[in-house]
Amino acid sequence: MEGGYRWVFEESLGKVFFEASSLRERYFGKRIGLCAIVNAKSGLCPEDCAFCAQSRHNRAEVSVYGLLPPEEVLKAAERAKAMGVGRFSIVTSGRRLSQGELDRVLRAVELVRERTGLKVCASLGFLGYKEAIRLKEAGLSRYHHNLEAAPSFFPRVCTTHTMEEKFETIAAVKEAGLEVCSGGILGLGEGREERWELALTLKELGVQSVALNFLHPIKGTKYEGAQGITPLEALRSVALFRFVLPDREIRICGGRLYALRDLHPLVFLAGANGLMVGDYLTTKGRDWREDLRMLEDLGLEVENG
Repeated sequence: MEGGYRWVFEESLGKVFFEASSLRERYFGKRIGLCAIVNAKSGLCPEDCAFCAQSRHNRAEVSVYGLLPPEEVLKAAERAKAMGVGRFSIVTSGRRLSQGELDRVLRAVELVRERTGLKVCASLGFLGYKEAIRLKEAGLSRYHHNLEAAPSFFPRVCTTHTMEEKFETIAAVKEAGLEVCSGGILGLGEGREERWELALTLKELGVQSVALNFLHPIKGTKYEGAQGITPLEALRSVALFRFVLPDREIRICGGRLYALRDLHPLVFLAGANGLMVGDYLTTKGRDWREDLRMLEDLGLEVENG
């Protein structure tokens, strides 16, 4: 990107918006993809990610339960389909699933595909090639595995696993023929250069979809007193990812209302072409009907499938 990352934060906001939204329209038109998730296994995660309410290293109050039965996952998918989403993701806490848990997730993937027709994604922690192949054969289309932060910043966020382990999972998923969704959380205390590094890393990995979250400080986590980033800083950061990854999906996920506040609709001018709707893992989202109304008011269209 000419001028590096500094251009995005120093140029007038109008020019940044014009360039970013032009790129979005060039590759995606007025189509906005919607996805939703189910928190299919919650709490007691052994990893020490400083932002996460589900980590047993933190003191956040969070629901704790084992893996949901496939039928319960299907019900969540049916609710998601009623929201108008094209993708539905099964998300579990923990480092990785046991063999028995994976078998149940495979059945859930099959059920959701057969009964709803939704594209099914999953975020199940670390994964090997053989496991990824089984997921693909069951009907999974995309695997989500966030980097969370730039490689140089990640050790300040988590110490119980490494960025190299994340790269290994992404490599295994790609080898199995699954698409990859990956991204991070903005506002963890990283600087603009680290956000640029994260964007370049995602480009190098060749991910199909970029999931951008914003820190929503949760009581009981190590980030409970953090300030996050301002709405304008968040919008310019989204544009940065669009410039680095012009033809990739950029999906705005957790923390969007907290970080963007009244400037929330401007995220599409900043280059985003996707939204996660409904509730998140441990925080509430806004009413999905408001999101659909926002898109309609902006003259944007919900992507089908």
